[in-house]
Amino acid sequence: MNAYASTAVPRTRTRDLTQAAGAMFLAGTLAGVSGVIQSYPVYGGQALRYLLAAVILLATAQVAGLRTVRLTPREGVLLAGLSLFGLVIFNVCVIEATRHGGPALVGTVLGTVPLALVLLGGRPSRRALGAAAVVVAGATLTAGLGDGDLPGLLWSLGALFCELCFSLLAVPLLPKLGAVRVSAYSAAVAVPLLTVAGLFLDGTAMLRVPTFSEALGLGYQSVIVTTVAFFLWYDVLPRIGTGTAGLFAGLIPVSAIVTGVVLGLGAPSEPELLGAVLVVAGIAIGLSGGGSPPTAAGSPEAGGRRPSPRSHRAGRRPAGRHRAGRHPAGRRQAAAGAGSPEVPASSPATGASARYSHRCS
Repeated sequence: MNAYASTAVPRTRTRDLTQAAGAMFLAGTLAGVSGVIQSYPVYGGQALRYLLAAVILLATAQVAGLRTVRLTPREGVLLAGLSLFGLVIFNVCVIEATRHGGPALVGTVLGTVPLALVLLGGRPSRRALGAAAVVVAGATLTAGLGDGDLPGLLWSLGALFCELCFSLLAVPLLPKLGAVRVSAYSAAVAVPLLTVAGLFLDGTAMLRVPTFSEALGLGYQSVIVTTVAFFLWYDVLPRIGTGTAGLFAGLIPVSAIVTGVVLGLGAPSEPELLGAVLVVAGIAIGLSGGGSPPTAAGSPEAGGRRPSPRSHRAGRRPAGRHRAGRHPAGRRQAAAGAGSPEVPASSPATGASARYSHRCS
């Protein structure tokens, strides 16, 4: 059983890390695909994007048998904040920052997401801080040290704040709603918000019939960048934590480079390639000091210390042959199956009563 656990845990962790990397890589393709729809009305296009994503996600929830969950007032505020800041205002900030300082400036500021998430995740270790710093440096090189004015910098900082909200506001909602419903509900709430903003700023010009290439671009954003990437990210976030997950945010500018090459927008420069290498190195440094996963045998969540052979031998002794079995605490311990693999005799759950019963004998 222990051999099975030791084999399954690394496989599970590898799958989780691959899933986080895939989510951020897909999110990074947004920059390259956005060039295909840059002539389409911004707010109308984003409203269509989230509308299609919400329909797909809600249909997925229905097929999977996930019933609609009634939210508490606090959960409703968190969901509204996630949609408003993480989706709607984030897009506005990125658009305005690009107009003032170009994509390099906003890309450089967003490259600090890993460091920010590590700092906000509690008391980070030196390894975690160093890894996040390497990732930030690589993302900065990849995006380029953009030059812009003060409004462009402020809009970029606003985009950084919203990107943090995208993860941090979702964490309290995920245990109850799950990844599919958090993705679906946040996308659905974003649609009327973007529609109102579009009508206010662009009027009836916020929507028009897209061209074939624009329809493909909007469809890609809806299905891949929103539906798939959102689900992958929110599904893995509770298992690996924001600190570890934040490291993979450095893949966003790297993914943008790859997307640009695939779409024929140009080959990467030497600083961009060096930045990509630094991002990968920083992620490797951060993950190398992760220690045992939370679900590993012997962790606090799995029942404390590994049981020693002596503990197993003591656990297999029949309760009737030990005087402690006549004591209430000993009977409760025997009833709980103290020597079973699921509840080791040396675990915190049974160790106290075992010591007490020995003192009574």
